Amino acid sequence: MVKTARAIKTVPRTASEALTEAIINGLQEKKGKDIVCLDLSAIHGAVADVFIVCTGDSTTHTDALARSVEEVVLKQIGELPAHIEGKNNAQWVLLDYINIVVHIFLAEQRDYFGIERLWADAETRKIEANY
Repeated sequence: MVKTARAIKTVPRTASEALTEAIINGLQEKKGKDIVCLDLSAIHGAVADVFIVCTGDSTTHTDALARSVEEVVLKQIGELPAHIEGKNNAQWVLLDYINIVVHIFLAEQRDYFGIERLWADAETRKIEANY
């Protein structure tokens, strides 16, 4: 009797899951704070499927976080953001990857604009710091 190896079932990652993971890796690489993923896919009229929100300590830090996301996503996924906003003053930098939008805030701006409050009906996942 010959035994055959059983195939291990793996769930393939979607392109959005891979992009989300790469974005989070880029934020964690530069020690982004309070990283949160908001799943907007079930919300009618949402402008994207996912918002990823993060806080930087200074304008230099928010700029470094944005650059890190761009570099890691390009290296891992081969994709550039479709649009970037806010790099000049770096108080709120937005990286638009169409289905996934990254918001990198200074703490004061994050509190003031309240993205998490505006999208409170979204499923929220807090990302643990890996440093």
